[in-house]
Amino acid sequence: MLFWIVIAVLTFVVALALMLPLMRAGVTVSAGDEGEAAVYRDQLQELERDKALGLISDQDSSYARAEIGRRLLAASAAPTGLTDAPVAPRSHPLAQLFICLCLPAIGLGLYLTTGSPDMPSQPLAARLENPGGNLDLLVAKVERHLAANPDDGSGWDVLAPIYFKSQRLGDAELAYRNAIRLNGASPERLGGLGETLIASNEGIVTDDARSAFEAALRLQADNPRADFYLALAEEQAGKRAEALAAFKALAERSPPGAPWLDLVNQHIAANGGEADVAAATPANPNAPGNPSAADVAAAEGMATGDRMAMIRGMVDGLDQKLKEDPNNFEGWMRLVRSYAMLKEPDRAVGALKAGLVAFPADGEQGKTLIASARELGLPVEEALK
Repeated sequence: MLFWIVIAVLTFVVALALMLPLMRAGVTVSAGDEGEAAVYRDQLQELERDKALGLISDQDSSYARAEIGRRLLAASAAPTGLTDAPVAPRSHPLAQLFICLCLPAIGLGLYLTTGSPDMPSQPLAARLENPGGNLDLLVAKVERHLAANPDDGSGWDVLAPIYFKSQRLGDAELAYRNAIRLNGASPERLGGLGETLIASNEGIVTDDARSAFEAALRLQADNPRADFYLALAEEQAGKRAEALAAFKALAERSPPGAPWLDLVNQHIAANGGEADVAAATPANPNAPGNPSAADVAAAEGMATGDRMAMIRGMVDGLDQKLKEDPNNFEGWMRLVRSYAMLKEPDRAVGALKAGLVAFPADGEQGKTLIASARELGLPVEEALK
């Protein structure tokens, strides 16, 4: 009930503010002014005194007396006294009717149509207490808790990966550093910090990121994520031989069908090595556009030139299949990496842009596509335009 009272009062105030200019009377008009005639009489007396003192010639005195006399006659001809009267106000019946009736009716109708008048109020505090499945409210709840308890390392642990997936990279870096400071270093926290620093620098493995991955390896020797990014750092530094050796070592240590093997083999080929085609078999061989077991077996017995020709044919075939059926996330990942391996960055960016049409950048799969493209050193911003 209080809500409707407030709405009624606000409606009345707004209507009154709009009506006042329409109801205001006109300005007053004066019909005459005795004071004006008195001024002209004083001027005639002063003129006579100036003439007697010799301050003005007879000719100038005559001209001045004639002009003042003309003005005095004009002022004396009007009725004396104040006869001011207000001008009748203008009438705006249609505008007044619209403001009084139509405007409130339209506002009420829009609210009843698009609003929720029967929904009980939900203060922010109550919503934070019961956020349900709303991720934004969950994040707000943790942030509110951390504002009051900044030394709660578990809260920073929760927020850090969420910030990273939401592309709030500055907040993610701060959260990871706070979690490491409060809860101690771990391979997962150090790896998350390293990936955040790389994403913040457009896919470049910075010195700080490298230090984070090296620290993660000291805590966990078998850490494919750290191995991959350290090998990528060598590649970006122009040390192709060292990068090739590191990527090959990672491929040899990885279990068959590991999800990162395909990307590792792309970097092996990009650094002058020969990818292990069998190891690069995708986790889902039945996905549209992926090579069959027969294709893999045939590629193993080919010479390098023939194998590259086969790869080119497979890539072109995959490109065509994705145009016909774009709902193939693994296919878009593979196509972008394949063009990058073949040193065709323009076609890789084009594939990324087409893939983001099928899997938008704000979704999990779209973000994975973008992260993979950044790791390959592609200009992701061109695809996001």
